Amino acid sequence: MRAETRHSLKEDKFSRTTIEAAGSAVDWTVEHKNKLIVGISVAAVVVLAIFGILFYLNHQDEQASLDLTQAVRTLETPIRPAGTPPQPDFPSFTSAQERSNTARKQLQTIIDKYPHTGTADKARYLLGTTALNAGDNTAAEASLKQVANIHNADLAALAKMALATLYANTNRTKEALDLYKQLADKPTMTVSRVAAQLKLAALYESSQQPAEAKHIYEQIQKENPGSEAGALAQSKIQELK
Repeated sequence: MRAETRHSLKEDKFSRTTIEAAGSAVDWTVEHKNKLIVGISVAAVVVLAIFGILFYLNHQDEQASLDLTQAVRTLETPIRPAGTPPQPDFPSFTSAQERSNTARKQLQTIIDKYPHTGTADKARYLLGTTALNAGDNTAAEASLKQVANIHNADLAALAKMALATLYANTNRTKEALDLYKQLADKPTMTVSRVAAQLKLAALYESSQQPAEAKHIYEQIQKENPGSEAGALAQSKIQELK
């Protein structure tokens, strides 16, 4: 009997403890009900706001992509021969300058209209390369520098490559060499190590630094045996002897 009594007392104590804990939880919930509702409401608003922003940005990027496609088509539009009349069903431009100006306006519109999208970064890169091809080095450098600093490593690498070309063509050799070295040290999907090395070696050659050029070509040959780049490097080494 004593064992049964002790068992019964333990069960009663456990039940009372459980009931008291449940009661305390209910009391706490009632007491903090308004705070809980406010907290849940705030969290829900935050989640909805995040989804809203993401939806808006995705929508903006889709619209920007359509406009970018049109700008790319403009850049690919042919130049008709002098004296040839335009044909309504076959778009064309009278000169490369006219085509460039039209495309640059379209690209700038995308940047202004959709500034916080990834497509705007692509438009800015194309704006920079289009300006570079048109000989507008100041505008090209401004656009390419912005893209060179974005988080998209692949697009940034393309911008750095174009920027290095601009520097190499305007006697800013040190700046061009620095960019090619950066690209060779940190290759991406868009700019491989060997592509940057070939540019670097060629610039060393053109700037009368044959020893440095030879060193880079030797690296290329060692790192790319049996490849086209390796064969090219080997022939360049022979020329520099």
